[in-house]
Amino acid sequence: MTTGTVLWTPPADVLETSRMGRFLTWLRAERGVDAADYAELWQWSVTDLAGFWRAVWDYFDVIAHTEPTATLPDATMPGARWFPGATLNYAEHVLRMPGLADDDPVVLAYSQTREPVTLTARQLRDQVRRAAAGLRRLGVGPGDRVAAYAPNIPETYVLMLATASLGAVFSSCAPEFGSRSVIDRWTQIEPKVLVAVDGYRYGDKAVDRRAEVAEIRAALPSVEHVITIGYLHGGGDWAELDGDDPLSFAAVPFDHPLYVLYSSGTTGLPKPIVHGHGGILLEHLKMLALHHDLGPGDRFFWFTTTGWMMWNFLVSGPAVGAAIVLFDGNPGHPDLGALWRLAAEQGITYFGTSAPFLMACRKAGVVPPPNAVRGVGSTGAPLPAEGFHWVYEALGDRPQLQSLSGGTDVCTGFVGGTPLLPVIEGVISCRALGARVEAYDPDGKPVLGQLGELVVTAPMPSMPVGFWNDPDGRRYFEAYFDVYPGVWRHGDWITIAEDGTCVITGRSDATLNRGGVRLGTAEFYTVVENVPGVVDSVVVHLDADGQDELLLFVVLAEGAELDDELRGRIRAELRAALSPRHVPDEIHQVRAVPRTLSAKKLEVPVKRILTGVPAERAAASGALVNPESLTAFERLATSRQSERDPL
Repeated sequence: MTTGTVLWTPPADVLETSRMGRFLTWLRAERGVDAADYAELWQWSVTDLAGFWRAVWDYFDVIAHTEPTATLPDATMPGARWFPGATLNYAEHVLRMPGLADDDPVVLAYSQTREPVTLTARQLRDQVRRAAAGLRRLGVGPGDRVAAYAPNIPETYVLMLATASLGAVFSSCAPEFGSRSVIDRWTQIEPKVLVAVDGYRYGDKAVDRRAEVAEIRAALPSVEHVITIGYLHGGGDWAELDGDDPLSFAAVPFDHPLYVLYSSGTTGLPKPIVHGHGGILLEHLKMLALHHDLGPGDRFFWFTTTGWMMWNFLVSGPAVGAAIVLFDGNPGHPDLGALWRLAAEQGITYFGTSAPFLMACRKAGVVPPPNAVRGVGSTGAPLPAEGFHWVYEALGDRPQLQSLSGGTDVCTGFVGGTPLLPVIEGVISCRALGARVEAYDPDGKPVLGQLGELVVTAPMPSMPVGFWNDPDGRRYFEAYFDVYPGVWRHGDWITIAEDGTCVITGRSDATLNRGGVRLGTAEFYTVVENVPGVVDSVVVHLDADGQDELLLFVVLAEGAELDDELRGRIRAELRAALSPRHVPDEIHQVRAVPRTLSAKKLEVPVKRILTGVPAERAAASGALVNPESLTAFERLATSRQSERDPL
C-alpha cells in the first residue's frame, strides 16, 4: 500500500456526479460489468480489451459512416488492428460539441501578440467549413499533407479540423522551432500546402519569422501553395482560404492518418509518428471525459505550443462538450502569476501545465487569485511531493491534482488520475483505463513495488498507425518492440505499487546506476533543486570505457555562488536523501540546462557531448529551446580530454 499524505479525497457522491462514475453505472446496466471500484474497472478494461473499447465507442455514441466488422480481431503487437471495416471522421466528433448550443463559446484564445478572440460553436463550425472549402479549392484531398508553422491560435485549430474533415493529413510546428528543425520534420512528409505566421510576440519581445518561412518554403519542393497569417505585422491571405461548400466529413477508415507528430529529434532525424482518426478519437474521449471529468460547462486549458502533443490533446476538448482555452506567449510574463490570473478571470475549470512550471511557481512564491479551477493537470516531467503540496497550499483543497505521464507516441497518458481515487503526495494515482502498463525487471518479468522499465503489454487504439514513409515497419518496430518481443517498451523507469499507484523516475536511457543502485534522475533533481540557491540542474553518469563518474551541473540563482560551502551542502543533501553512491564526483555551474522545446532536460545528449561527440551530432540544435547551452558542455569535454591526454 502506498504511504504518503492524502491531499484530496473523492466526494461521497462521486459515483453520481463524475462522468467515470456514471460510466460505471452504465456498464453495469448495459454490459453486465459489475466493477466495485477503480482497480476492478481497470483490470476489466485491460483484460477484455474488445469489450472495454467497444463500450467506449457505444457510450460516447461514435458516428460510424460504416460499422466495424469487429473490435480487435488480433491483439498481436505490433500490427494490432482496431475496428476493421469502420469509417468515421475525427473532426465530425469534435464539431458535434455535445451539450453546447450554437451561441455557446467553445474557443477562448488569449495571446501576447493580439487581442483575445472568442469563437462560438456556430462560428467554429463555419470557420472550419470555409477553410475546408478553401483547401478543397487548392486541390487538397484525402491523404494530402497540410503543414502549419503557427502558434496556439484559433487559425491553427480551424486548419487542423478543416484538414481532418477532408481526410487530409495535418502537421504543425510551433514558430519557435528554427527552420532546420521544421525542414527536418516536413521533408519527410512532403506537404502540399503550407500555412505560416509572419512572427509572434513572446512576452514583450517581437520575433519576426518571415525569413524562416522563406527558408522552409525553399526547402520543400512539394509545397504548391503558401497561405500566410499576418499575426505579427498584419495582412496575409488567411481570409482567402474560403468557399461556399457546405460542411461535410470524409468517411475514412479507422486507422486513416489524422496527423503526424514528431519525436523530439534531439538526436538524429525526428520520428514522424502517424496517428489515426479512430484511435485518437476513442483515446481522447476516454481520457478527457472519464479521467479528467470534462464536459459541458467546463473550460479546459493546457499551457502548450503546437509543437507538443498536449496541443493535440487539448483541442479534442469540444468532442466531450468542453470549451477550450488557448494561450500563446510567455507563461512567465510579466510574472509567473499571469496564467493563474487568466484562469481566475476566464473561469478556467481545468488548468493543465507542466511539472517544471508548478515547481517554478512554488519557488517564486506565486499566490494565485481565488478561481474556479477544480482540476489541475501536470505532465512533461515527474512532479515531486513538494509540487503536490504547493498546489494544495496555493489553490485550497477543492481541485483534484492529476499528475500524468505518457508521450507523443500515443498522444495521451499511460498513467494519470481518476475522479474515483484520492490524490497522494508524490505519486500518480493509477494506470489509465485500457492501458495495460507494467514494470519489467532486467529479465523481462513484471514486478510490483520495485523499479522497472515501463512497458505496455496489450495494444491501445492510439498507438501509432506507423511512422511516415516506413513501408516495412522497421523504424516503428525498432522504436518500441525490439527489446521485448510483442511488448511496447516506452523508455521510462516506473515503480508500480500493489495498490496501482505509480512513480515515474525519469528516462531509462538516462539512469544513474552506481554500484548496482539504480536511480531515476527525477529523484535526484528533487533533492538538488530544493537546495537554496539552485534554480535548475542536470546530472549524467559516465559509465563507459571503465569510467564511473557522476557529474552534476547546476544553474544558480542571481547572487548565489558555487563555492565549497554550497558544493558541500548539495553533496550532504544527496547523501542523506538518496545514497552515498549518488554523491556527484564533480559539481559544475552552467548558465542553463539544455531543454527541448517542450521543456524536457537533455541528459543523454549532454552525456554524449561529455564522451567526445560533437554538439552538432549529439543534439539537433533546432529541437532545443536554448541550443547555446551546449557550448559549456563542449568546453568541459575538451578540457577534460586535454587533462587526460597531455602533450
